[in-house]
Formats: sequence, structure tokens, C-alpha cells
Amino acid sequence: MIIKASQRGGGRKLAAHLMNERDNEHVELHEVRGFVSDDLHGAFLEVEAAAKGTKCKQHFFSVSLSPPETENVRPEVFELAASRIENEMGLEGQPMALVFHEKDGRRHAHAVWSRIDTDNMRAINLPHFKRKLNEISRGLFLEHGWNLPDGYKRGKDRSPLNFTLAEWQQARRAGKSAADIKATFQECWNGAKDGPAFKRQLEERGYYLAQGDRRGFVAVDHQGEVYAVPRMTGQKTRAVKERLGDPAQLPSVAETKARVSDLMEKVLKRHIATLDKESAERLKPIRISKRTMRADHKAERAALDQHHADRWMQESKARQARFSKGLKGVWDWLRGKHSAVRKRNEAEVTFKRERDTKERQDLVNRQLAERRTLQADIRNERQRHSGELTLLYRDLAKTRALSDALEKPSARTRAALEKAKPNRSRNPRSKSSGRSRDRTLEP
Repeated sequence: MIIKASQRGGGRKLAAHLMNERDNEHVELHEVRGFVSDDLHGAFLEVEAAAKGTKCKQHFFSVSLSPPETENVRPEVFELAASRIENEMGLEGQPMALVFHEKDGRRHAHAVWSRIDTDNMRAINLPHFKRKLNEISRGLFLEHGWNLPDGYKRGKDRSPLNFTLAEWQQARRAGKSAADIKATFQECWNGAKDGPAFKRQLEERGYYLAQGDRRGFVAVDHQGEVYAVPRMTGQKTRAVKERLGDPAQLPSVAETKARVSDLMEKVLKRHIATLDKESAERLKPIRISKRTMRADHKAERAALDQHHADRWMQESKARQARFSKGLKGVWDWLRGKHSAVRKRNEAEVTFKRERDTKERQDLVNRQLAERRTLQADIRNERQRHSGELTLLYRDLAKTRALSDALEKPSARTRAALEKAKPNRSRNPRSKSSGRSRDRTLEP
């Protein structure tokens, strides 16, 4: 599974984010360990109170655990990953919370540790934690037989899907996938022989080259989002300059934004709005199904939990009834029957707990499968919408090419204009001389 982590503060915001049911279809507080409070908000306030005795401002170590989309991962696998992280980072015995999130048919987890060592009143140092977590992540992929992402393969070839959180947030504001944006830039870079070809291919996809504030190469899309070309193409700045030349020859970001805004003519805006409206109409019944499915799934889980609680109560009473009472109970205790019954009950408790856990995991797996089917419909509609928008962006690139041709005539056109200038200068003289001769002949 892919593991990402950060050191941070802000316990209230972190707890609110982890227990947020608005952006997640299901949220489950799986484990709270080492805290006085069994509530996530109260537990994180304990960490913040302990951190006040130190100079540490980033007193949480927050980790996200994301398995492959199509895999049904049991809670034990998440617990195993958390245990390995704990051991590798030197966080054994530290207070920890584990929360499960489900969204769009995917299940992932968040594990949060307190970095504050209350015995010594200091923050535990976590050197090179990103490199260590990458190794743990790679080991989990190999151990469970999951397809290893390109980013974890040994070698120089890396996938354009490796994007940072900031890039993902920027892509979300633009209404696109960060993976798609990076793949678009790399496709244009690999398919272009020179700078003009790269510029033309980017414009066909709705991105326009400009000079950044630090004299670097950036690209601006139709919504005004700015993308660093070296980062999006995966190339070094020197290689980008060698192909594209001096960035000073390009317009500034402000000028490019103004020009892109001019190119967005009313008809194209109307077409884009129409496409968005049509896509929203097609997605409306799917979103209704999504809300209905979420409510049904929550009800199923609640009903199963209640069934487990009722059954557990009945089974507990049955186990308790096996013990004799009064003098017979004392006699059973003396002759060892009480101990035998107790061992039988303990073995039965273990078996029943495993049974309940399996039943709940089976329910979760079935619901995830249903949710993935619905998510496939959503993904297909989004891909269809994106394909139609691509055609509009190509029309927009053609409009700009026409505008450039009108503002900057080609070399052949300029040569023709220069050649025609002397002819125009001689014609007026010849006409004027002719008129003067005519006037001299008049009586």
C-alpha cells in the first residue's frame, strides 16, 4: 500500500478531518491506544497538553495507508503496516489512533502517533522517515502480491502518476486529475521534436507557455492555474531551457492570462457550460444512487453491529449458565469442573469474536464491490466529459493560431508587402503627371 506521512500540529483540525463524514462515505474509529480518552478529539487534546511541556510544535506523526483500489484489505493488514511503521520509526509504546475511511469504493486508513515522550518530556526524532516509509510500502506491495507502482520500481523510469499533495490540490481546483495533467505534459514533451512543437501540442490541450516570476518556464490553463513545466514534465530545468530557449522571449504570466481570457470567446464558453450542464444531468441519478447506497450501507452495518451485540448478549448468558450455583457450584470448583467450563467458555469467546469479525469484513467487502461498480459509472462519465472538452480546447488552439497569423504575418506575406510598396509609390506620381498633361491641353 502507498504510505504518505507528515509531522504536524493542530490536534483539533486533525481530529475533525479524520472523523469527517461529509467527504467520506464511511468513517470508523478502529483503535485508540495509550490515551485516557477513548474519543479522538479528547485524545489529541491530551497530546497537545503534553506538548506544551516541550518546544515541539509538530507533535503528531500522521500517516495515510492507501492499498490498491481493487483489493479487499482486512483490518489486520492495516494493523500490520502500522506496527511496522511504529517499529521502524521508534514509536513503540507511543499513544496511537487508527481510523478507517471509505470513499468512491476505496478503503484506506489513517494512523496518528504522538511524538511526545512524556517520560523524558521530549519529542521523538524521526529522521529520513519518507525513505523508510517507502521501503515499508514497497515491502507490503511485494509481500501481498500487489502490482508494484512504477514509482517503487528500481530504475530511472518513473510513472507520471507520482504527484505531490500540492499538485493534487491544484488539479482539483482545475477540475482535473493530477495524474492526467502530468501525463498530458509528459506526452507533449515526448512527442515534440523542438520547442515550437511542444508549445503547439500544449496549446492543443489548453495550456499556454509563459515566463514565470523567477524567469522559468510555466504554463497557464484557461482557468488561470499556473504549472511549472520542469516539474510537470519530469525534466531538469537545464534540459527544458535547451529545448525551449530563453524564457525571457515568452510573455509574462499576467500577459498570458490576459491573452487566454481574450481567446475564450463567448461561443466556446457557452459550449463548455453546455457540456458541464449535460454531464451534471447525466451524473445526477448516479449521485442520487450514491447517496442512497451510502445510507443503505450505513444501515446494514448498524443492523449487523446490533445483531452482533444481541447475539453476544445471549451467548454470554448461555456461557454463564454453564456454571453451577450454590453448593453445587462449590463442589464443581473443588473437583475441577468449574475450570473445565471456564476454559471451554474462553475458547468459545475467541471463536465467536473471529466469527463476528469475519461477518463484518464480508459485509464491508460486499459493499465495497457495489460501490466500485457505481464508481465505474462515474469514472466513465467523467472520461466522456473530458474527451468532449479536449475537442473544444483544440478549437481554441486553432483560434489562437488564426489570431497570431493576423497579428504577425508570415515571412512570405511580409515580403510580398515590401515588394508592393514601391509600386504603390510610383503609381501616384504617374497618375498625377498624367493629370497635369491633361490640364495643359485644355483651352
